Amino acid sequence: MSRRLATRAGRLTAGVLAATAAGTALLAVPAEATPDGAARAYGTVSARTGVNERALPSTDASVRGILRHRIQIGLRCKVRAQDIGGNNVWYQLRDRQTWVAAKYIDDKAANVPYCRMLNRSAMDDSTQSRNAMG
Repeated sequence: MSRRLATRAGRLTAGVLAATAAGTALLAVPAEATPDGAARAYGTVSARTGVNERALPSTDASVRGILRHRIQIGLRCKVRAQDIGGNNVWYQLRDRQTWVAAKYIDDKAANVPYCRMLNRSAMDDSTQSRNAMG
């Protein structure tokens, strides 16, 4: 293994450990990564009034920004969450940790991968959490 590769691996490990120590949860990563980046998913905002970028995939989450009508955005992955007008899919944006409801996005790439959790909290394993609705 080259010295450059070992240095990069060390930095990556240190960054993950620093994020964990700071209490920062890594929300999601794509289930299927494309090594060459050729088949990257994107979508276009279809709502005439724009769409809110949210901190989490829910309308209860704080608004982090607004995407204007017809703007093209990169999509990292998707989850099933709060139902918006008969559509319960939410997309995480590729370039930042925000979410948009799929109801207002025309996706051009049919294979947006599902997200998978990396870091679950202790509360996720509680009986109350497992039996909660929504």
